[in-house]
Amino acid sequence: MSVFLGTHQNRIDAKGRVSIPAGFRTVLRNQAAEGEALMVLRPSHTQPCIEAWPSAAFSALAQPLDRLDMFSDEHDDLAAALYADAYPLDSDREGRIIIPDFLREHAGITDTVSFMGLGRIFQIWEPLAAEQRRSEARLRSRRVTLPGNREPGGAA
Repeated sequence: MSVFLGTHQNRIDAKGRVSIPAGFRTVLRNQAAEGEALMVLRPSHTQPCIEAWPSAAFSALAQPLDRLDMFSDEHDDLAAALYADAYPLDSDREGRIIIPDFLREHAGITDTVSFMGLGRIFQIWEPLAAEQRRSEARLRSRRVTLPGNREPGGAA
């Protein structure tokens, strides 16, 4: 599969490293271009978590900035929001990463993390916050109608 699926919990070791789930590593490797960082970590704008973007997906996210006047306040604001706290990252041979302190603080992460697959990206959460987020999402998703479907929850 070429998407991030499931929720996986791992402990941060004494050196501050955490293993990326094997399935997530496979997706990242399959999407990585030669010479690019494996992923880009950034704080979420809407949740107390860390977003993990495959490098190619992060590049695609940033492309609309090119349509704005480079010297405009809008460009500067969006560029700062997108790039200033973004952190390109590769894993070691065992698939471990060290999450920068400012990102760990943003997410309230201490010694254990939850990796939550969201399809094209994944998020890294403090485990109790991840469970709360998943519960909230399940409740709210019952009211969502997907494009092309007539009933909430996706039934056609």
